[in-house]
Amino acid sequence: MPSFDVVSDFDSHEASNAVDQANREVNTRFDFKGSNSSYALDEQVIAMSSQSDFQLKQMLDILHQKLAKRGINIACLEEQEIEMSGSEARQKIILRRGIDADRARKLVKQIKTAKLKVQTAIQGDKLRVTGKKRDDLQSVIAMLKETDIGLPLQYENFRD
Repeated sequence: MPSFDVVSDFDSHEASNAVDQANREVNTRFDFKGSNSSYALDEQVIAMSSQSDFQLKQMLDILHQKLAKRGINIACLEEQEIEMSGSEARQKIILRRGIDADRARKLVKQIKTAKLKVQTAIQGDKLRVTGKKRDDLQSVIAMLKETDIGLPLQYENFRD
């Protein structure tokens, strides 16, 4: 029986490279001279620190550019609030991986309302879609590509 998995993932090595490139650019730019601005990647959290919130916004723009060049979808970023403490501003950005339970239920409901002859199952942080016809599975993929759930989706393990 044909099936495929719907996942939301990113390449962590490419994310690390993008953060390193952004760090190098911030260290060489004139408008960041002497501001001790930096990025730090820890697991799935990018911590940015600088002197002002204006510089943090510029750093966020640099990070978006570097991640996009490396093929990481910007939609997987979750930006936290800017924290000001004395003469330093900090912001954390979470790289989201996997489909959470609420979004998975919304996707299952959306697939069921499409009246296609497929079954969907939530398996941890991914969704497994199975059906008798390959065309039904392809129409599910086309439908999911048009929906916006706030996460980038990838389709893998397509089996006949």
